[in-house]
Amino acid sequence: MSKPISPRLHGVLDYATAAATALMPLLGRASRPAARTAEIWAASYAVLSALTDYPMGLRRRVPFDAHGTIDKTLSAVLPALPWIVGFARDRRARNFFLTLAAVTVVVTVLTDWDSEAPEQTGW
Repeated sequence: MSKPISPRLHGVLDYATAAATALMPLLGRASRPAARTAEIWAASYAVLSALTDYPMGLRRRVPFDAHGTIDKTLSAVLPALPWIVGFARDRRARNFFLTLAAVTVVVTVLTDWDSEAPEQTGW
């Protein structure tokens, strides 16, 4: 059964999520650890997205299924970050990362990881 999120749409969602995470510290008063975590996460995820072999990838070095494995791992790690990094009392930042985790789970589950080979035409 085909899933509703294609590799192209997954790429669009990846970049949008990285951008939203990068903006998180600017939109509200986030604690220093929360802001730094958001900055690092956003930059790392943007790089992963740029290097993934899918239509939105720029260099296409990371296989799409490996990207999926990373997304599954992030789904497990993201909800714990506020406690691991020490900003769990920063309600807005904690809730942002918990929401990010939920979105990551939903997108990961709904992505068609077994679709045909990614288009080689770029955009």
